[in-house]
Amino acid sequence: VMSILLHGDAAFAGQGVVYETFHLSDLPSYTTNGTIHVVVNNQIGFTTDPRMARSSPYPTDVARVVNAPIFHVNADDPEAVMYVCSVAAEWRNTFNKDVVVDLVCYRRRGHNEMDEPMFTQPLMYKQIHKQVPVLKKYADKLIADGTVTLQEFEEEIAKYDRICEEAYTRSKDKKILHIKHWLDSPWPGFFNADGEPKSMSCPPTGISEELLTHIGNVASSVPVEDFKIHSGLSRILKARAEMTQNRLVDWALAEYMAFGSVLKEGIHVRLSGQDVERGTF
Repeated sequence: VMSILLHGDAAFAGQGVVYETFHLSDLPSYTTNGTIHVVVNNQIGFTTDPRMARSSPYPTDVARVVNAPIFHVNADDPEAVMYVCSVAAEWRNTFNKDVVVDLVCYRRRGHNEMDEPMFTQPLMYKQIHKQVPVLKKYADKLIADGTVTLQEFEEEIAKYDRICEEAYTRSKDKKILHIKHWLDSPWPGFFNADGEPKSMSCPPTGISEELLTHIGNVASSVPVEDFKIHSGLSRILKARAEMTQNRLVDWALAEYMAFGSVLKEGIHVRLSGQDVERGTF
């Protein structure tokens, strides 16, 4: 499995979650053993110029915080993009660290149907309209090299257009749209064919008092003999033992009993975070 995250340039530089996940990227228990970040860098965030959106030269500079290699590649050159992506995949496979591919490109049309970029970036968009589209540029190169013929290229385009047209025509026959069928991947055994839950009743999860007492006693004891425990902690453990004896529970002991009973069934329980580590909760 290889994790790939796709970003926009403005989002990569501006969203806090990017920086936060970079800092999680190599932590024990959190790492994905390297994520490939692909940044579609069209050099404009909706209508914001880069110089107004960030202080660093590149949108990908945020990745330098974990020393991730960053490949800046001209997206008008498909072969260079393929090469860089292969190197990125190899890096991730070899070193199990994050890597960033910065596709330096442009956005031919507006951010959405309501956006006319000539209003806000007229000079940039005059240049963009003069640019030969990447498909034509690459096709012309391949034809000039003799790799494909014009006829082969035109047949391929016609084939792709036909796929799109046929799908569009078929879409008109659909009278009812079941959004949930493609929004959710129904868990096998949980939903029936119509996407409804098979049963909303939960199996009983209660356990015997004997088992609860056992978990309470374990939770209030020290597992190692002749171990000098902090006096503050020994007070807590003593109070917990008394509660168990008096058939009382507070929030912390209730959590212990929940975790303990799940562990007893052979189910792994993982707690993380600084509050958990120092026993706040």
